[in-house]
Amino acid sequence: MVAIRVDGLRKSYGSVEAVAGMEFSVDRGELYGFLGPNGAGKTTTIRTLTGQIRPDAGTVRVLETDPTTEPIETRRRVGILPEQGSPPSFLTPREYLEFVGEVRDLSPDRVADQTASWAERLGFESKLDTLHTDLSRGQQQKVMIAQAFIHEPDVVFIDEPLANLDPLVQEQVKRFLVSYAAGDNAVFVSTHNIDVAEDICTRVGIVADGRLVTERSISDGDAGDESLLELFLDRVNGANARDVPTLEEMDGLDA
Repeated sequence: MVAIRVDGLRKSYGSVEAVAGMEFSVDRGELYGFLGPNGAGKTTTIRTLTGQIRPDAGTVRVLETDPTTEPIETRRRVGILPEQGSPPSFLTPREYLEFVGEVRDLSPDRVADQTASWAERLGFESKLDTLHTDLSRGQQQKVMIAQAFIHEPDVVFIDEPLANLDPLVQEQVKRFLVSYAAGDNAVFVSTHNIDVAEDICTRVGIVADGRLVTERSISDGDAGDESLLELFLDRVNGANARDVPTLEEMDGLDA
């Protein structure tokens, strides 16, 4: 069953065309890697799929909802882990996860169970009642991972999931993502790390200049003669460098 579908997606910021006719689909049960260099259009695509910005053209569907016209409903049903996201500085991890759980319509008991489970899994039990201003960037990333999965969504969008994590936790998170996708969920991972994409994804889409230039099945052994690295370099090497707007500039243009 298709969980995510993108057809002819276009989005510009001023004179910069960040996404230029993107097309792909992701089924339930897939861990889909969205692989490309900085400025390829990955973050803009995720922000469109999660109803944070409106496209200029094209159609997008997530769990058969339209993020453009139903952004609240879409965000209610998915999990989101942004690349530069961090918890509110004035809350503790426990308070933040309680807030997220309430927004996600979870019962207090369920929130407590999920909070305890994620704190144990990622090793931040001792930090549950510490203000986020006193946490390391790695600890904050652990809390952000927990909030993305606390309501057990059918689709999760993740931008650079392993940022700021130590190697042991990285391996734990990778194993979890693989098992979560296998449970009839769709996990969409945006990354520029070829090793991560090759290590955990069932299928990888390579993005350059705002377009999906090729796809490679990983789980079925469809590697061909060319490694993912060689394929990536071959398809991306000719792409022209572009001036890409910052997230702040994006927000300003969409206000």
